[in-house]
Amino acid sequence: MKITCIIVDDEPPAIRLLEKYVERIPFLEKLAVFSDSLKALEFLNSNSVDLVFLDIQMPQLTGLQLSKIIGDNVKVIFTTAYPDFALEGFDLNATDYLLKPIAFERFYKAVSKLTNGNKTTHSQHSPANEYIFIKTDGKNKFAKVFLDDILYVEALQNYMSIHTGGDTIITHSSLKNILDLLPANDFIQIHRSYAVAIKHIDTTDSFSVFIKGKELPLGNTYKEAFFKRIGEV
Repeated sequence: MKITCIIVDDEPPAIRLLEKYVERIPFLEKLAVFSDSLKALEFLNSNSVDLVFLDIQMPQLTGLQLSKIIGDNVKVIFTTAYPDFALEGFDLNATDYLLKPIAFERFYKAVSKLTNGNKTTHSQHSPANEYIFIKTDGKNKFAKVFLDDILYVEALQNYMSIHTGGDTIITHSSLKNILDLLPANDFIQIHRSYAVAIKHIDTTDSFSVFIKGKELPLGNTYKEAFFKRIGEV
């Protein structure tokens, strides 16, 4: 099944890179390219489009404003050189948020969310070479977190705690938003408040998951999927 897409960006080098990436993926079909977000909106209003690669810093109508207008009718992957807007982008239910310069592996992971329910395969994705940016304290402060370092994530009311081998990062977000950033092939939710990196699990039983000496609760709702998943590793 083809996923139709358009590219909306006012920077020619960024457009050329995205076009090259789209051409490399068989299930993507590029319909049009726009450097004007208002013209892109006109096209979206009269054509069926599955996905928009959308730059945020655009003249006349920003990418965030365009995303709000089109709503949930079209999937959006934000592409930008500015990490400041990441949290707002995910608040708009964006499929993903790609920070320029964009690596092909990261691009492929983002579009794969539309074809296999947010799951990737080991051949498509190498977490040791990938990272995400997490907004921390301060208006424009982000922390770069390598996926391979994440042990588990913990929900703390309106905040999330991301535990790595050497640090703990606190961010104002939800468990769902964090899981949307993480490859589903490598992370799994085990409790309404916890998700873990499968590769870092030391032992488990019917009630707990142990990672680096930390005991985490295994919720009844998640047990069946959890044991099925780890049995496939």
